Amino acid sequence: MAQLATLLSRAQNGLTADLVTVEVHLAPGLPGLNIVGLPEAAVREAKDRVKAAITTCGYRFPVQRITCNLAPADLPKEGSRFDLAIALGILMASEQVPAGALQGVEVLGELSLSGELRPVPGVLPAALKATQAGRALLVPAANAAEALLAPGACVLPARTLMELCASLHEGRPAAAAAPALPQACDTAPDLSDVRGQAQARRVLEIAAAGAHSVLLVGSPGAGKSMLARRLPGILPPLEADEALEVAAVASIALGGFDPAHWGRRPFRAPHHTASGVALVGGGSVPRPGEITLAHHGVLFLDELPEFDRRSLEVLREPLETGHITVSRAARQAEFPARFQLVAAMNPCPCGWLGDVSGRCRCTPDQVLRYRAKISGPLLDRIDLQLFVPRVDAAQMTDDGAPRESSRTVRERVVAARTRALRRQGVANARLDGKALEQYAQPDADGRALLQTALARHLLTARSYHRCLRVARTLADLDGSERAGAEHVAEALRYRELDRAPPA
Repeated sequence: MAQLATLLSRAQNGLTADLVTVEVHLAPGLPGLNIVGLPEAAVREAKDRVKAAITTCGYRFPVQRITCNLAPADLPKEGSRFDLAIALGILMASEQVPAGALQGVEVLGELSLSGELRPVPGVLPAALKATQAGRALLVPAANAAEALLAPGACVLPARTLMELCASLHEGRPAAAAAPALPQACDTAPDLSDVRGQAQARRVLEIAAAGAHSVLLVGSPGAGKSMLARRLPGILPPLEADEALEVAAVASIALGGFDPAHWGRRPFRAPHHTASGVALVGGGSVPRPGEITLAHHGVLFLDELPEFDRRSLEVLREPLETGHITVSRAARQAEFPARFQLVAAMNPCPCGWLGDVSGRCRCTPDQVLRYRAKISGPLLDRIDLQLFVPRVDAAQMTDDGAPRESSRTVRERVVAARTRALRRQGVANARLDGKALEQYAQPDADGRALLQTALARHLLTARSYHRCLRVARTLADLDGSERAGAEHVAEALRYRELDRAPPA
């Protein structure tokens, strides 16, 4: 007589986890294990891992025709996450493990040949979905801490198949206790390390307060990279839902999430040889790219003109929308991409244009061709653009000069961001449509200044709106109810990339 066992699992699909029913059927016939339901290579190879694990743990592998169906059949299945569910299904169908022991439980885990349970990626999204469905989640012990980050999750950890089966004979395995979430600590480099660069520090503070994008232009050694790496340290702390999104992205894209990193804003700095797919995500099975890994954090692109122009152009949509949709012939996935772009570049091919040393020998045509590597539409989407001069010798050697720490600057940033959130519900950089008209309009003097800039063709419609957002952030930092002419004037100064840098 044929036997049938059914368990529940989850398949990874973008940043979500779709429910998969694992059905194991035993019937007379030529012995073998056949896995159906659109499995990819790693899933098809599960038959060898499962057979070895079952026999190594002292159980009998049925000498029958075994069919394992992963439903729904039209959903692609990938990875080794179904190993444990398939093995338990075989043991339940052959009556070696109680059939009802995992009622209301979803199962994830990879099996080694010895029966040890190995961690799998994407456990946190699966735990969130299982909790929403009111079910417990059985995972390898190495994944338990990550799964417990899901609020209200019931997590059943297991170390080996043998121990798990022994506990199933006695009832359902014991649930793990949810640990206290670690407090986010200051791990980013401190802003007090920066000497001089008062204007650049001011731009970083504005960017942090309003979630604005930044372009730093300066000679080699001016400190552009040093400044960029200190932006995460002055950003406001992550909210609980934001921290959960960051953890879910890391769980899928990086193979897992370490709970010790809870609450830290990501900082991603891909090399300039990165392709468009590496930046935005892709592949035959869509995977997150660097912009998604930088979600709620900072994406730093050093040597911006050295990136392939086509790779940079793919950033235009996510900079506006905060998400990216990756479409392939058979799959489509949407990934979040609410990141802050910080880019750095030299002012000319040799890097010394405008430097006090006077060593630049680039012709005007060479400078124009170099800057033309960055398209106008992309530059239009960068809120703050600043020339960063080299620090002079006096500033480099003045060790006794007091310098503000990241903690001090972050207090002002948090106060300004709080004003914006209470007023409009989003950071100033995300104001759009009617909200932009309602909350970011400056006073009469400020409007007159903007109209003059428009009349002189210094601004496009998009850069006009970005100046409004930056001016609103400057007003929040000053504690002003409305942006004035001084705020608009400062915002306009950060749109002057095309002017010659100071000599």
